[in-house]
Amino acid sequence: MAEITFDDFLNVDIRVGRVVKAEPFPEARKPAIKMWVDFGGEIGEKRSSAQITAHYSPDMLVGRQVLAVVNFPPRQIGKFMSEVLVLGLPDASGEIVLIGPDKDVPVGGRMH
Repeated sequence: MAEITFDDFLNVDIRVGRVVKAEPFPEARKPAIKMWVDFGGEIGEKRSSAQITAHYSPDMLVGRQVLAVVNFPPRQIGKFMSEVLVLGLPDASGEIVLIGPDKDVPVGGRMH
């Protein structure tokens, strides 16, 4: 993998948000969940689609804090516009486990 500079890293805006709404996304090619994530006043509420159904159901996500890249361009996924990329890591089977703070923090905080 190519090395990047610290300034390159700073160009990726990763913020913490709270999932305020989540619902199944049956129209997606692979099983997914639609999420509405509140990032606070500066960024507001943004939408995301994530293939996380192996470990999560929509009702498990509401209220959960997650990390997301908020400065990628929106991406059309079926009839749903995904505005942020919620971050996760693959488990031993390749299924995504979400990344979030282990203590409650103010929404909108930038990762550093």
